[in-house]
Amino acid sequence: MRAIRGLWRWRHNPLCRATDLAEAWVALAALVLILSVAPLVGALLGGAAQDALQRSVHAQHESRHQVTATVVRELNSSPLDVDPETAAAGNLRSRVLADWTAPDGSDHHGPVPASLDDPRPGDRFAIWTDAHGRTVARPLDSTTATTHAVIAGFGAALVSAGLIETGRRLIVWRMVRRRYARWDQEWNRAGPDWGRTGAGS
Repeated sequence: MRAIRGLWRWRHNPLCRATDLAEAWVALAALVLILSVAPLVGALLGGAAQDALQRSVHAQHESRHQVTATVVRELNSSPLDVDPETAAAGNLRSRVLADWTAPDGSDHHGPVPASLDDPRPGDRFAIWTDAHGRTVARPLDSTTATTHAVIAGFGAALVSAGLIETGRRLIVWRMVRRRYARWDQEWNRAGPDWGRTGAGS
C-alpha cells in the first residue's frame, strides 16, 4: 500500500513510469474495495446467518420441551458421556436410568445423562425431549445464535478482504512480469551494440 502514498506526489513527476501509476491506482482501488465491499459482505452474510439461526432457535424451542425426570438408579458412566456445554467447565455428567413423562402424556423409562454429581434413586433433574418423549439436545439459545452470526459475518468480511488483496497482488505480479519482459526485449535489442564506437552508448 506504499504506492498509494506516492500516488498524489507522482502525478506530474517526470521520473514516474506509467506502470508506477498503474500499480498505485490498483492499490488504491483495492483499499477502497476492502474498506467498502468487505464490511458490506460481512454485514449481509452476518444478517442472513442471524435470520436463519434465529428461525432455528424459534423452531427448536417450539419442538423441544424441558421435562422432569426421576432417577431410578445410577449406571456405569462412560468417559465419552460428556455434555459439550458443561465439559468446558469441567463438569462431567452422570448416566442414570430414569423415568419421565413426555409432553404428550406418555411415560418413558431409559438411560439418560444427568447433570447430577451424586445421583440417588428419587432425585429429580431436567431433561429435554421432543413432543413424544424422545430425548434431544438442549435447544440453541438466542445469544449463542447471535454470537455465531457475528462470527460468520466477521469471517466473511475477512475472506472478502483477503480475496481483494489476493486479486491486487495477482494484478501487480502480472504487471511486473510484463514490465520485466519488456525490459528483456529492450536489452536484447540494445545488447549487440554495447561498447561499439559510434553506437551512441
